[in-house]
Amino acid sequence: MDNNDILIRLRYALEIKNKEVAEIFKLGGVDVTVPEVIMILTKADDESDQQIKCNNNMLDSFLNGLIVFKRGKQEPKPGQSDTPEQSIKKSANVNNLLLKKVKIALALTTEDMLDLFEQAGITVTKGELGALLRKEGHKNYKECGDKYARNFLKGLAIKYRG
Repeated sequence: MDNNDILIRLRYALEIKNKEVAEIFKLGGVDVTVPEVIMILTKADDESDQQIKCNNNMLDSFLNGLIVFKRGKQEPKPGQSDTPEQSIKKSANVNNLLLKKVKIALALTTEDMLDLFEQAGITVTKGELGALLRKEGHKNYKECGDKYARNFLKGLAIKYRG
């Protein structure tokens, strides 16, 4: 799954309008207009289509903006910078970051996440989920594959759209 696909599925699952997507990007520190949002969310059938590729920094900014959009702006602690550092170091951990930040944005518990996976038809244990949510470099860290990310977004769609 590429970053554009993740955005398309997340937008669908949470029923976010194009104008709100632009606002969420802005909250995350990236200025995107509504026509650009439409070009980001359009699936490219071939190379001639007008599609803006969503890079890792854009996705990270969107996920940070989603947290602010859903939970409100958090005041930085003394000595902490206003803008969070980029979390995506390499493209392999994009799915792990998706799980972590959506969990924070929607205030999901571990049980809620396990239910989402179950609704999508996949069984995930608490230990597996814990490994997916760990920081990269931890001895029990596990890379989140596309299958988990796709089913997580599918479970979100089932829960929020019915």
